[in-house]
Parts: sequence; structure tokens; C-alpha cells
Amino acid sequence: MTHTALLATPDEAPAADRILDVEDLSCTLATPRGALRIVDGVSFALHRGETLGIAGESGSGKSMLIRSLMRIAPRSAAIGGRVRFDGVDLLDLPIDRMGAYLGPQMAMVFQDPMTALNPVVPIERQITEGPRRHLRLSRAQAKAKALELLELVGIPEPRKRLRQYPHELSGGMRQRVMIAIALACDPQLLIADEATTALDVTVQKQILDLLQSIQAERRMTVIMVSHDLGVLAGRTDRTLVMYGGRVMEAAPSAALFRDSRHQYTRALLEAIPRMEQPRHSVLRAIPGVPPDPAAAMDGCRFAPRCSAAVERCSLERPPVTRVAGHPGHRFACFAPATPSERRTA
Repeated sequence: MTHTALLATPDEAPAADRILDVEDLSCTLATPRGALRIVDGVSFALHRGETLGIAGESGSGKSMLIRSLMRIAPRSAAIGGRVRFDGVDLLDLPIDRMGAYLGPQMAMVFQDPMTALNPVVPIERQITEGPRRHLRLSRAQAKAKALELLELVGIPEPRKRLRQYPHELSGGMRQRVMIAIALACDPQLLIADEATTALDVTVQKQILDLLQSIQAERRMTVIMVSHDLGVLAGRTDRTLVMYGGRVMEAAPSAALFRDSRHQYTRALLEAIPRMEQPRHSVLRAIPGVPPDPAAAMDGCRFAPRCSAAVERCSLERPPVTRVAGHPGHRFACFAPATPSERRTA
């Protein structure tokens, strides 16, 4: 197992309560530049009814992590580790048997509904395809379910919308349709991959509130992936912070926002705009660029951009440190944030 293998696994919870166990998951893409290590030894457990947040900059490996565990990564991807869903290791299944899980058991709301939805197929057919295939519903039953789902996600005039095409709907409506499609087969696990990134802030809040209310109503388990920590604050039970394909810090969300330890988490928090800042204030950006996944690196991948890095940060991979008195809070950093830095963030 890698150094981060236990970073996000809350061992204080009973195993029987877990719906998803990810152990040492890795994903390597074969490219003309060589092998790109996009996901590197990620482990976490997900409990029934829990909301897990996965945060990090663009390029940190969040989306590829989700695609790897759902086995919808590119064909050139080599995936290793274990992904046990309800006791079944999905990585051991023949790929043609994944259809029994994608839709009925786990579903995803993608970032850009305009590219995820088929532009030449009416909304009704896109929503009813899953229930007709997986739940064996008749055409009439599937249509009735589609109307029910459109009402559930708050789309006005649902009968009219069923006959329309994606380009006839607003961005917010298209994302609501994506949520309806994801819910069509009553999955146990819903994954929202940057589901509100392309929306304005008002619609973004509406979609987040909708997901939260549906989860409570259906007692679903949810993974929310976002580069925006503000989206995850107050809406997740636990949060993983990823960088360079690795988990940097994992903690109950309240503890992470109140008492973050990893320098990368602190830098992300300091980059968030604040209401009390004067207008036209310069935001505190993180200098540098994310690491090249083709480049081998023995130490902490954030070291080249970290203002607190010491010599060993570039030479050794930091071990996992547990925060005393805070179950489930772990981080991998040789130079953790000081109390004053944590208060500032």
C-alpha cells in the first residue's frame, strides 16, 4: 500500500455501514509522452447516506478518480487497486457486467449538460432510456416516471419539456434534466462531478439545494466533486483534498474548514474571496502550476509551489499524520500549517 492508503479511510466506522470502499486506487494513462499517473494511491470509505466532498484545483485528478472507480475512464487507462461497492469489487468485474451498476446502483451528474446530453434526442427519450432498460418499464410507465422526475427537479411545464431538445432549455434546466436522468433508476450512489461549475451563482445555489433535498428525501449517498471549497462547505460530511493525483488531507468537513493542517488546503482556503475584503482586492493566488503527471517525483507534489516547504519535502513522500483528538482527520505534510496560519485561512 502507498503512504496515502489510509489517509481517507475512517476506521472508526463499522465496515457493514460502508457502501463504497476504495483502496489504493491508481490510474495511469498511456500517451505519446509516456505514462501519466493521474490518480496515485487514493483510498477512502463512503458510508450509506453520507455526502463526501472531493476538492482540488483543475488537474488534481478528481474527475479521473471518479471515472476510474466507475470504470468509465479512457480505454488507454490502466487502473489498479480495489473498488468494492456493496461488497463487490468492481475492478474484478468483466466490463460488460458494469451495466448492472451504472444507472441502477450508481449514477453521475456531469459538469457540462450540453455535451453530456444528446443534442438530437428529445428529453423524454433521454430520461426514459434507463428505466426501460434496467427497470423493464413499459413506454407509458417510463414516461410517467419521467414526468414525476421533472417535477421533482423543479422544471415547469414538464409535459412540454419532454418533447423538447437540450438546446431549447436554459443551462439551469439542462442541469436539472441531467439530475433527473441520474435519478431515473433510483441509484444508491449519486456522483456530482463539478455539476454547478458552468452555472451562475443563483442557479448554482438552486441546484445544490435541490441535490441536498433529494438526498435527504431518498436517503442517497452522494459524492460531490468541486474545485470550489465554497460549494462543499456546509453541504458535505467529509472532504478529501486532492493534488497531483494524491490525497493531501482528509477530515470531517467542519474540522477541515476550521482547522486545516496541510499547506495546500490552507492555500486553497486563502484563495477564496471574502465578503469583508474591499472591492477590487487582489486575491491570494497559489503561485506556480500543477505538477506534470509524466514527471516522476519522490517527495510531496505540492513542494515546488509551497511557501513552507523544507528540503525533505522534495525528497521524501510525507507519511500520514493523524490529528490527535480529531477522529478521521489526517494529512500528509512535513511542514503543516501553524495555528496562526490556520486562523488566517
